[in-house]
Amino acid sequence: MILRRYPDGAEALPASSGRSLRNSLAVLAGVIVAVVILLTALFTYRLSETTRLRVMDDNLRTRTYGVTLQLQELGTGDTAGVERALEDFRRATPWVKIAASPSGSNVFYGDPVPVAGPFTRMPSGDQLSQRTVAGERVVVRRSETGVTVAMAEPLDVFHIVSGSWGAAALVIAGTGGLLAWIAGAAISAVGLRPVRRLHKAIDAANESDQLTELPVDGDDEFADITASVNRMITTLEESKTRQAQLVADAGHELKTPLTSMRTNIELLMMLYNSGRQDQISEQDRLDLERDVIAQMEEMSILIGDLVNLARDEAQGAEPEDFRLDEVLEEALDRVRRRRPDLAFQFEADPWVIHGDRFAMGRAPINLIDNAAKWSPQGGTVRVSLKAAKRNAVLIVDDSGPGIPEAEREKVFERFYRAPESRSMPGSGLGLAIVKQVFDRHNATIVAEESDDGGARFRVVFPGRPPGDDPQDGDEGALARTSRVIPRKGYS
Repeated sequence: MILRRYPDGAEALPASSGRSLRNSLAVLAGVIVAVVILLTALFTYRLSETTRLRVMDDNLRTRTYGVTLQLQELGTGDTAGVERALEDFRRATPWVKIAASPSGSNVFYGDPVPVAGPFTRMPSGDQLSQRTVAGERVVVRRSETGVTVAMAEPLDVFHIVSGSWGAAALVIAGTGGLLAWIAGAAISAVGLRPVRRLHKAIDAANESDQLTELPVDGDDEFADITASVNRMITTLEESKTRQAQLVADAGHELKTPLTSMRTNIELLMMLYNSGRQDQISEQDRLDLERDVIAQMEEMSILIGDLVNLARDEAQGAEPEDFRLDEVLEEALDRVRRRRPDLAFQFEADPWVIHGDRFAMGRAPINLIDNAAKWSPQGGTVRVSLKAAKRNAVLIVDDSGPGIPEAEREKVFERFYRAPESRSMPGSGLGLAIVKQVFDRHNATIVAEESDDGGARFRVVFPGRPPGDDPQDGDEGALARTSRVIPRKGYS
């Protein structure tokens, strides 16, 4: 079990409180909100400033045009009239500076106003200059008649705009900072709520050693994460259950041969240590020794099957493409060498599957070995692999008594042994290993009755014929393998 409770006194790794992440999210959200507010304020200020300058330029252009018309009505050299016109303008608009030069003169009267360009010719024929100089907006108009009028208006007459902007900047900065922190805290709190719930559930599992699926709320990314965690919890629970069941079953199965072997060994030791070995017959002694050896072999088989089962559950092998018919032929040859008193019929179409070749090599051995174990001396084991377009069907028949219909599903359970098979050697894991390997390769296996009343195992494999892939080699390898291996001593 991955999630476990620490024993008393053991030091656990320091658990993360989540505050660092929450604060980081709050700060990040706050900075983003503050930047957005600042950029919005700058854009608003720029827009208002541009609008204000446009309004000032329109007013100044209108006033310069009016003064230009007034000066054009004066005669050449009427200096007094020019000064009166400028004085009247200053009385009406005291915050605007004005300077003017009448037609035919280069002398400017009035206030000191810069009259430099650049100038732009207007559709009316006048030349116009608009620019900002030393905090003032300056507009200069040169008419076609030679009259030049220049006006300068302060951008902020009573420092109202700059003061308002400073106050507004303080208000925006304070309000924006407060809103940014509130928004960041709210976003982090809402965003991390599923994470905190997940954290509490895992802590509760560590405390109680019980895993409980979490409620899935909504259909967002956190719901997907919760669903994934629930799948992980289900897998862990199943793994824990399988592990506990395997340990319990293995302990139960190992206990019987160990107890029997210990009793026999203690009996032999007692007889030899006390010098009374002659009190039992030679036949009884040989029977005891054979029992001990048989029990040791039974334990070796059981331990080997447990190791194979654990290796299959690890699923560490790299999958590859391999020929199933060749694997079956190799398995058949290995079983035949152990049972020379049986006849074997073998027929296989070429077939390619993708998976663990080592595990797939072991599973058919167990399956054919099971058929050989139940076949009586002089019997026949029939193995055939028939290929179609998308699937191949493996059939293994024996000449034994068959499997009762009520027990055909149970034979694939771990350590299950039918009553009539308990006197025979075996661990009860062989067919469980077979089914586990076949399940990993997306193959299905069922137990049936053979044509002569024995057991039949039918396996449906996915895959493809070798000819469907140009890398599979020459066409000569696609021929069906078919042969009959007679019993030793039979024709």
